[in-house]
Amino acid sequence: MRYDFGSDNTAGMAPAALRGLVEANEGFARAYGADDVTAKAADQIRRRLDADAEIRFLFSGTAANAIALSMLAWPHEAVLAHHAAHVCTDETGAPGFFGQGVGLIGLPGFSGKIDHRALTAALEESEVGHRQPPAALSLTQSTEYGTVYTAEELRHLIEPAKTKGCGVHLDGARLANAAAAGFDLTQIARLGVDVLVFGGAKAGGLCTEAIVMFDRSLARRIDNRLKQAGQQASKARYLAAPFLGMLETNAWEDGAAHANLMARRLAEGIVTRSPYVLAHPVEANAVFLRMPAKAHQALNAAGWACYRFDDGSVRFVCSWATTQEAVDEIIETIAILN
Repeated sequence: MRYDFGSDNTAGMAPAALRGLVEANEGFARAYGADDVTAKAADQIRRRLDADAEIRFLFSGTAANAIALSMLAWPHEAVLAHHAAHVCTDETGAPGFFGQGVGLIGLPGFSGKIDHRALTAALEESEVGHRQPPAALSLTQSTEYGTVYTAEELRHLIEPAKTKGCGVHLDGARLANAAAAGFDLTQIARLGVDVLVFGGAKAGGLCTEAIVMFDRSLARRIDNRLKQAGQQASKARYLAAPFLGMLETNAWEDGAAHANLMARRLAEGIVTRSPYVLAHPVEANAVFLRMPAKAHQALNAAGWACYRFDDGSVRFVCSWATTQEAVDEIIETIAILN
């Protein structure tokens, strides 16, 4: 394997995250999140969001998303989301599992962004006793197709959902990349998001995420909920420490900015040197190409990992660890294989 562009999950921990983990290992600390490392990491997140919120650190993004959605919808209700959202396609029904039956309603929209008209139509459907009515809206920033919602685009989706009494969840697994692309994190709470999953794993952390509850009423008995779900760590500082290491040094933002830059370089190089076209705009750290199956197989056989995505395009994802040399080399390989 020359380089794995299959996902940003394939990269190791960023040095700042690893240092944070090592430093947190010194001495003793109070258990179950009552330690200083966890408190400092939570404060760093609050500063970036410019909002008061209740924060917990969880073992995975899937658990964070699913538990967040279970806070917003009853088992007889459903969550509206883009049909390609991670909660719909890659979490094995976890929202329904943690929500004891909560349903998912997939909505269309170009490049991972929910279409406003489709959302409005779903919200205006008559409620009947035979279907789960929508009780929440789930948004993804940046999206599964590497695009970034503007604050105005989010407002046009959140306002009608709120008017209908829906709660709002934001999956921020790649929130760092959205921020590096210019999205203002301080808008999240102001737009009316109730609960955010603040991404750490794809930004260079360990395999942990933070769940941020702007609506503090959602935090009632949150520790009981997490304990029952197997998501309350006794040595919680080890979940928070990589966040603290990255946030204190700005490595969270810097790594994402580098990943985005490498994605732009990759996209520009491939489009210039080959006949392949972009399937989606390159706004964060992912590049999607319309590439024939034979060319994709040849690229994999040459030692480059890349993934055929749900829409049939081939996905290349850059991370904090992606090197310019690797990007230039795969561009050359694609040009030769063409």
